[in-house]
Amino acid sequence: MGALRGSGIVSEPPSTASLLEAVRPLQRDFVYSPGDFERITRLIYRRAGIALAASKRDMVYNRLSRRLRALKLGRFDLYLDQLEADPRHPEWQHFVNALTTNTTSFFREGHHFPVLAELVRARAATHAPAIWCAAASTGEEPYSIAMTVAEALGSQASRARIFASDLDTEVLEIAAAGVYPNERVERMDPQRLQRHFFRGRGTQAGNVRVKPELQRMIEFAQVNLLDTHLPVKGPFDAIFCRNVLIYFDRATQAQVVKRFAPLLRPNGLLFIGHSESLFHVSDVFRLQGQTVYSLVNEG
Repeated sequence: MGALRGSGIVSEPPSTASLLEAVRPLQRDFVYSPGDFERITRLIYRRAGIALAASKRDMVYNRLSRRLRALKLGRFDLYLDQLEADPRHPEWQHFVNALTTNTTSFFREGHHFPVLAELVRARAATHAPAIWCAAASTGEEPYSIAMTVAEALGSQASRARIFASDLDTEVLEIAAAGVYPNERVERMDPQRLQRHFFRGRGTQAGNVRVKPELQRMIEFAQVNLLDTHLPVKGPFDAIFCRNVLIYFDRATQAQVVKRFAPLLRPNGLLFIGHSESLFHVSDVFRLQGQTVYSLVNEG
């Protein structure tokens, strides 16, 4: 084939060497076969309900290779053999942590927070509001919930209960510490930032820290949403489960969402992510607003 010419651009045909380079398998530090990836997808699905697409194969390698390196293993199959041999092996938590995606920010999907503020103001007249954040990640979402409650209830905010959970223990440690780099809060209203955060000094310059009164509103704990009996004490006036369902297949989504129903107070609200929908469980939840749902059959 001759060179392609047009508009003054000349492109020579690829050499045999470059073609071989394009099809040569990636050089990896660890033996990682298609069968290993299939085993991983089965294990993480059973353990956490996460459905991994074939396009995630390289991502899985990159994340789990750190664990093989730490354990001084040269093959993925040896690593997976350890997991499958013992359902209580401590490595399971590292496995889950490595494959859990955590993307979050303060007041993400901001249209939910005025709805929450209105809800807690109405509930505070009869009882202490309770909220569950079911995907706490590194803490930005539960702290956004706590700030909303504090601003809505004022001096009565300390009565509210916020339970924040996640499957990943590493992100929960970050959340409980409540320390963030300045860039994480640079878009926050300055008055809100001053009210709820301390500015770091000395070795903590460049960071902010959540004030203790806000931290005291939140209890952090590990929860696997696939557990048949969720270790969660309701009832809640609101449940936030945002941008989690997208990692589950439809059957697992329905299974998880139906477990929320008995944990919600009458006329309580379930908040989900902007790319998620509960149309396939319309017998349990009905749409109330933009990605906000309530129970179909109120007690």
